[in-house]
Amino acid sequence: EKHLFNLKFAAKELNRNSKKCDKEEKAEKAKIKKAIQKGNMEVARIHAENAIRQKNQAINFLRMSARVDAVAARVQTAVTMGKVTKSMAGVVKSMDATLKSMNLEKISALMDKFEHQFETLDVQTQQMEDTMSNTTTLTTPQNQVDMLLQEMADEAGLDLNMELPQGQTGSVSTSVASAEQVNVAFQ
Repeated sequence: EKHLFNLKFAAKELNRNSKKCDKEEKAEKAKIKKAIQKGNMEVARIHAENAIRQKNQAINFLRMSARVDAVAARVQTAVTMGKVTKSMAGVVKSMDATLKSMNLEKISALMDKFEHQFETLDVQTQQMEDTMSNTTTLTTPQNQVDMLLQEMADEAGLDLNMELPQGQTGSVSTSVASAEQVNVAFQ
């Protein structure tokens, strides 16, 4: 259980770092706009590189956090199964005592009930394991994710093009588009 606590703590720390990188990315984007408004494209490019780096770090931290969360969930399952096993050992000892003092009909009925409960436990355990494995995989349709990414890329490109002075839209929008392709590749 100590390891479980450490895993959950690490996941929260990674999540915190992701949010911090998101804030830093937004700050860099604001600096980009100021530099573009002043006409200083070299400084704007540096801030754009910083913003992209912060965004990639945020995504990596978030990805790591999700993976650590998945591991923590599996550890939690193992801890719970250990407790169930101990409880079942107690039930078996009780059944031994009961078997010595009961007649055959009562023993048969008790065994049938125990077998039924054990099968129910098996079904519930399998269901929990299936649910756990499904939560660690993507459950959103990929085409919806791709459409949202494209929509956000178009939106970012249009917003940036609107902020640029005339005559400079081509080079910056091309670099932004290639930076977005790099981001999509890392995802």
